[in-house]
Amino acid sequence: MNRGVALGIGAYVLWGVLPIYWKALEAVGSVEILAHRIVWSMVLLVAIVGLRRSWPQIRSLRRSSMIRLLIAGTLLTLNWATYIWAVNNGHIVESSLGYFINPLLNVALGVVILHERLDKIQWLAIGLAAAGVIYMTIAVGALPWIALVLATSFGMYALLKKQMLVLGPFESLTVEIGLVLVPALIFLAALAMRGEGSFGTGGTRLTLLLLFTGVATALPLLLFGAAATRIRLSTIGLLQYIAPSMQFLIGVFVYNEVVGRDRLVGFILVWIALAIYTGNGLARRLKVPEPAPL
Repeated sequence: MNRGVALGIGAYVLWGVLPIYWKALEAVGSVEILAHRIVWSMVLLVAIVGLRRSWPQIRSLRRSSMIRLLIAGTLLTLNWATYIWAVNNGHIVESSLGYFINPLLNVALGVVILHERLDKIQWLAIGLAAAGVIYMTIAVGALPWIALVLATSFGMYALLKKQMLVLGPFESLTVEIGLVLVPALIFLAALAMRGEGSFGTGGTRLTLLLLFTGVATALPLLLFGAAATRIRLSTIGLLQYIAPSMQFLIGVFVYNEVVGRDRLVGFILVWIALAIYTGNGLARRLKVPEPAPL
């Protein structure tokens, strides 16, 4: 249990400090960073799948499953692209809002698409989060589109993953990334042919940072996968707020992003909603003990 908690904290801390990594690549265009992240993640994932000897599972996939994984890969690519662009254009705080909203959006998607039922407290939490977003939109005069794109793309991605459990997490991610790999390779090849690519031409430090985008993607996933088999779902639910909290603090105190009173009020409403939702979930689980993890 203690090891699982440590692994989970490690995963979310790594996700929390990712803005610093993307900021270090600020001199590179966001699309180029995204393409390298796809390519080098694929290289690492292929190695992991090979070690797990799970290629037969991937080869046995049906066409309908491949289509769903293509959609999932597209949503994940959109999420990655938006996040990298947001970080390197001074919107770390707003991107953190997306990941604060995401758990509550997942619940809303469950109601709308999976016809799940909520109790009054859960409805209150979702209502408060919606009020926070609406308040920010009206007070600031602009829709927090970065947060909404991040939350919606990852929420829909999670929904697809929930409905399709034929593969393990690494095998599934390998297929998803593999299906969007060709456009990334074409883009990087085109940059190289025009002499505009950063890999190998922007200095050793920049080249190594681009090379290790695969590790930055896969390592927290490995830690999370190891943690998920050792600790309770309720514990994971609490740990997931580490990453956006760190991103918020990094945006404000490291990169001096201005929050402003109106945005802060919106954030506070979302935080209260999360506290209500999480507290309600913990209370429900205490009444019905979960089975011990295998």
